[in-house]
Amino acid sequence: MFLTRIRRRAAVLAAVVPVTLTVVSACSSGGSGANTYGTIDAGQLKVAIESYMPYTGLKSGTIDGLDGDIINAVAAKLHLTVQPQLTDFNGMLGGVQSQRVDIAVGGVAWSKDREKQGLFTDPPYYSPPAMAVHGDATFHTIADLAGHNVGTVTGYVWVKAIQDVPGATLHTYPDANGVLADLAAGRIDVAFLDPLLILYTQKQRPDMGFRTEYLAPPSDAQVAAHPSYQYFQPYQTGFYVPKQESALAKAVSEQIDAMYSDGELAKLITKWGGDPAQFLRPSAGMTADRRAVDRPATWNAPSA
Repeated sequence: MFLTRIRRRAAVLAAVVPVTLTVVSACSSGGSGANTYGTIDAGQLKVAIESYMPYTGLKSGTIDGLDGDIINAVAAKLHLTVQPQLTDFNGMLGGVQSQRVDIAVGGVAWSKDREKQGLFTDPPYYSPPAMAVHGDATFHTIADLAGHNVGTVTGYVWVKAIQDVPGATLHTYPDANGVLADLAAGRIDVAFLDPLLILYTQKQRPDMGFRTEYLAPPSDAQVAAHPSYQYFQPYQTGFYVPKQESALAKAVSEQIDAMYSDGELAKLITKWGGDPAQFLRPSAGMTADRRAVDRPATWNAPSA
């Protein structure tokens, strides 16, 4: 659901062109040829991203943005060389599931369906349900979405939730640029995207004429009646790793947990415009969601 990431600036409404760049973010593993973390190539970390600032982007051949800063820091501590691979969101997921990349970063929300086809690290941050809104209507509850055109990106967890809203019409797009272009043109009324993206684009492109609103999370009774509404709740993100690379997933999780403890994540969240109190504290139920699914019964969602 969770999910996060503009994964290209809203000013550039063009197709994503897949490219592969190699960046040395740290020394490789000692030159011995040992593959400590089971990556595709020893000492290398193939990282799938989409251009989705302020979460991920390429700047002078290096992954930029919040998730970029986090994965670069983790890779340096693990002595891995980062190899960015630029694609779209579906390409990120598919690259992991087919083991063409070692990890996908940038707004990937944890879900049981995705977990069945890949591994998730511990959440590097959490994300509240934010909306970009066009026009004069206000949207505070799920019921307020009825009768409106609602957009999001194909593959995002909000797709299922929007489909279940009575009277709402779903519009999906290959990337956030398409969502925001139609929102600015008035072809959709509401867009569900990641919160830092909405705030970032609103600041960069005030001419697009949208504002940010936050949806009141659905009640337990609403989620019981409509399980997909869970995706309208705050969600936990994760870095997504192939099933074959469990050692990598474990090592990255350990580094993420250490960054909660030493304050490094709080500094990075603040750097990119977020509030650590919102982004680094799990909501009720997040621990239970993963216990006995992809985490042991003793696991607790990390918190600053």
